Amino acid sequence: MTITLQVNGVPRTVDVDPRMSLLDLLRERLGLIGAKKGCDHGQCGACTVLIDGRRANACLALAVAVDGREITTVEGLATDGQLHPLQSAFMEHDAFQCGYCTPGQLCSAAGMLGEPGPSAVTEDLLDDPDLTPEEISERMSGNLCRCGAYVGIVTAIGEVAR
Repeated sequence: MTITLQVNGVPRTVDVDPRMSLLDLLRERLGLIGAKKGCDHGQCGACTVLIDGRRANACLALAVAVDGREITTVEGLATDGQLHPLQSAFMEHDAFQCGYCTPGQLCSAAGMLGEPGPSAVTEDLLDDPDLTPEEISERMSGNLCRCGAYVGIVTAIGEVAR
C-alpha cells in the first residue's frame, strides 16, 4: 500500500506492508531512530511519538492507519536549530541517564502539555489543575525509565509547564 503522511513537517509518500507498525516505518524505512523499540507491546512508552499533536505508542499504530496524518518524532521537536524547551530542560535537570527512554519521554511530555483537564489524581474532576509534580507523574505514568531519572523528568516538565 502507498501512504502519504507528514513526518516532522516533511511530506512523505511510502510503500508499506499493511502489517507494518508506525515505529518500524519510522526507524527502518525513514531512518528516524529516535523513537525506540522497548517492549513492542505499548507498555513502556519508549516509542512515543505525536500523531496530529497527540501522544501515541508508535509500536501499536499501523503505518496504514496514519495515512494523511502528521507525525512528530523527537527529531522534529527542535525548530530552526533551536532545541525545544523540554529538550533544554531535560539537559538542565539531568532528566536522563542512559537516554533510551528520553525520546519517548520528550514526545509524551510535549503532548501532555497540550492536554487539558483532570487526571486520575485530580480531586475535582471538573477542574483543569495546575501541573503539580503529582499531576505530571500521573500523566507521564505510561513512560517508564529503567534508570530511575523520574525526579529530573518531573522537574524538567514542571519548569516548562510554568
